[in-house]
Amino acid sequence: MSLTSYLNKFSEKDWFSAVEKIAPEIHEVDKNATQIWFRFFPLELFRYLEAAEDKAKAVHKFAMQGNYELKDQIDSSHNFLYGHRFWKQTKAAIESFADSFSDENADLVGTIEKIADVAAEKAHTKKALILGITAVGLMTLNQVGLEAFKNAKGEPEKSIPALQKAPSEIVEERAKDDSQGIFGFLKTVDKKFTAHWINSKTSGSFPIKNDADIATASALDQSKNWKENDERCWEGVVPVECRSAACGTCWVGVVGGQEKLSEVQRLERKQMEIFGYNQPSDEKPYMRLACQAKTSGNVSFVIPPWNGVFGRKVYKVEEGDLEPVTTSARKLREAIKTATQDE
Repeated sequence: MSLTSYLNKFSEKDWFSAVEKIAPEIHEVDKNATQIWFRFFPLELFRYLEAAEDKAKAVHKFAMQGNYELKDQIDSSHNFLYGHRFWKQTKAAIESFADSFSDENADLVGTIEKIADVAAEKAHTKKALILGITAVGLMTLNQVGLEAFKNAKGEPEKSIPALQKAPSEIVEERAKDDSQGIFGFLKTVDKKFTAHWINSKTSGSFPIKNDADIATASALDQSKNWKENDERCWEGVVPVECRSAACGTCWVGVVGGQEKLSEVQRLERKQMEIFGYNQPSDEKPYMRLACQAKTSGNVSFVIPPWNGVFGRKVYKVEEGDLEPVTTSARKLREAIKTATQDE
């Protein structure tokens, strides 16, 4: 049995379970990021689209926007992981393991751990910093196939600005809040914080007031023409269509400060299921809709390169109380309506 056939035996739930098991061993800088990556590139969605009689029709029905296929970003999809800098060594270790693979009964967690040991030695770094990117690399192989995986250059892109410090420093900075001055302890003070973002190309930040949601604060940042870099960005760096949890365009993964965000309410919880975004059941999870997540401190998050509405078909989620799109939201309105209708 080949490594790709072996990996294909496991369901998305198996992968989620494996990542959760290794999470305590992953350095804090990549602990959330690794789990977020697996939500950004869900295996069940990939398998559904691959099995579809008419893939283009399925993609249209799911209102897919942006770059959702791993085959187009083998070397770059994981740029928001600190471990991305070790991609060359990780990819090489996976390829070597694939060439000699023989144990079809191997445990998935054990396989990830074994390859990470080799990759860490090659990269002269700690296993904790390379374990997450190893899991990501194996899932990438699982979705793109060995030939495409090997044909990718394997050269990591230059580390984005937000990840250029030592991992411990990055973790420390993500935990900090902006100073509110000597009277900051007063509830009456109009507190202001900072939202730090990472997207598929770079990183940056914008100010956010206490108890403001991330999407609204993003829209106030008009420092650039955001749409030039991402057609989904009508206002601000966070893609948004409706601000009412109706479109799913503003989903984000939180890598720092999730405990400073408001608790998930019923509407967001239900909509995240409809969209198919695999939001954990925590009161303050690392997967959020930016238009629903209000902050009481600094927050750091990653913007996925795509969005869609696929939960009802891929995960058999009932339509329930899916909210209508409330803006004159361009072409997405009809696409979302189509995506939630019975075939």
